[in-house]
Amino acid sequence: MKKKKSIMDRIADSSKSFTTGIDEKDIKYWVKIYIMGKAYKVPAGLTIMQAMEFAGYRFIRSAGCRAGFCGACATVYRKSGDYKLQTAMACQTRVEDEMFLVQIPFSPADKAIYDINKEQYNVNVLLKHYPELARCVACNTCTKSCPQDLEVMDYIQDAIRGDFEAIADKSFDCIQCGLCAIRCPAELIQYHIAQLARRMYGRYGTQEPEHLKARLKEMKKGKYKDGWDKFFKATAKELKKMYAEREREQD
Repeated sequence: MKKKKSIMDRIADSSKSFTTGIDEKDIKYWVKIYIMGKAYKVPAGLTIMQAMEFAGYRFIRSAGCRAGFCGACATVYRKSGDYKLQTAMACQTRVEDEMFLVQIPFSPADKAIYDINKEQYNVNVLLKHYPELARCVACNTCTKSCPQDLEVMDYIQDAIRGDFEAIADKSFDCIQCGLCAIRCPAELIQYHIAQLARRMYGRYGTQEPEHLKARLKEMKKGKYKDGWDKFFKATAKELKKMYAEREREQD
């Protein structure tokens, strides 16, 4: 049976086109794209991120895991002849001919400061820190903008009702790219609202696992002290060896 490739191997494979270099004579299909208004010819089949790097752009920011998990490479684009403004992750989306691209290095959003140990576990905590929540018009633009295909509008409606468990469940895979917020006509910051709800649910809506209590007791008794001391005193060479020989979970 063929061994399943790890996520890091899949990322490496998808990145070969620009990490190893491309000889133009070996490229059969090309597409024309526009980056910040300037036209470029790039190989077909590349992701937006790879195509921009092929065109000579160097990512100082707006790049992270390159696998759709970190939310750093939010992008908006239009296709020639199409009025619709599209949103996506640059590492997940393949370029198409006549794409007009722009990266979003940062999505400005006001993040509330709070101490969950001093907050009441009810809907008022969400409205207190994010009063704009009440402005939601249920247009579903946030859901259409989500590259994770999350039902964003649904969990915002759950937030209005104060259903913390539902919010935590529906927003669990949010990568906080900010695309929902920049498209929202009511100017909500959906991902920060969901983050507060998840934190409140984790603090007040769930029970502390018994195995966690047991592990904390073991730590307080010093069971892992020798291991930690060895780790913190290790040289860079020793750390690399420890990492290479670490116990790994089976796929």
